[in-house]
Amino acid sequence: MGFKVAFLGLGVMGYPMAGHLAKAGHEVTVYNRSSAKAEKWVSQHGGKMASTPEQAATGQDFVFACVGNDDDLRQICTGINGAFHGMKPGAVFIDHTTASAKIARELFEHAKDAGFGFIDAPVSGGQAGAENGQLTVMCGGTHADFDQSKDVIAAFAKAVTLMGESGSGQLTKMVNQVCIAGLLQGLSEALKFGMNAGLDVNKALEVIGKGAAQSWQMDNRGKTMVEGKFDFGFAVDWMRKDLSLVLEEARRNGSQLPVTALVDQFYAEVQGMGGQRWDTSSLIKRL
Repeated sequence: MGFKVAFLGLGVMGYPMAGHLAKAGHEVTVYNRSSAKAEKWVSQHGGKMASTPEQAATGQDFVFACVGNDDDLRQICTGINGAFHGMKPGAVFIDHTTASAKIARELFEHAKDAGFGFIDAPVSGGQAGAENGQLTVMCGGTHADFDQSKDVIAAFAKAVTLMGESGSGQLTKMVNQVCIAGLLQGLSEALKFGMNAGLDVNKALEVIGKGAAQSWQMDNRGKTMVEGKFDFGFAVDWMRKDLSLVLEEARRNGSQLPVTALVDQFYAEVQGMGGQRWDTSSLIKRL
């Protein structure tokens, strides 16, 4: 059965995610800060566009969002003409932005007081995962809100998991980004070492990719790193935003993240080389 849903934020992730909701038979209203994107989406997928988040959210069963950061999220939720002003009781707001656990909990409490649900639901899988409907979604919130929402989220996901109470989705995404940062630095160093040693590194990747060194990054980015291709979606600027959230949370919970802090500085060097929009595997460039 189709639901009435809204999607706020039609960036590289949100645009295809909203498309999958339309394909799944839901009645979709979209909002984007620049309306040209929303117009293009409607011409492609049907549905409606709204001129404000509040207008988009009014009367909907589910409202999805995927925007840039905490400030963007707060603005589209509780700002002037924000979505929370239009949410009906019993509806659920599902936030796919990678943001802080702090804002997730703040918006969850706001929603609870107003009689609707809020789930923090950051995703992993990048642009390709969004386009193919194969994202991994890590959620924080109540069991009731999650049970109500998981089948709708499944329109663009291969896995949807409730990690715990509000904020747990964002904290899980931070764990994800810590893993990726360290792994890509290791892969960059290994490939550069292999090149300097005169090895056929593509052949080396095939061999070690069958053993304990195998990873998603190696399988999907190893050869493109060797070729010097860095246009695969998840930009260095976004990774730095995510790692700033990680390092702030680490200061709060007493975690020591020396490798992550170092790789964050390496990404700053990549930005300095003009690589703000290169994807995260571009760490090899500074070597």
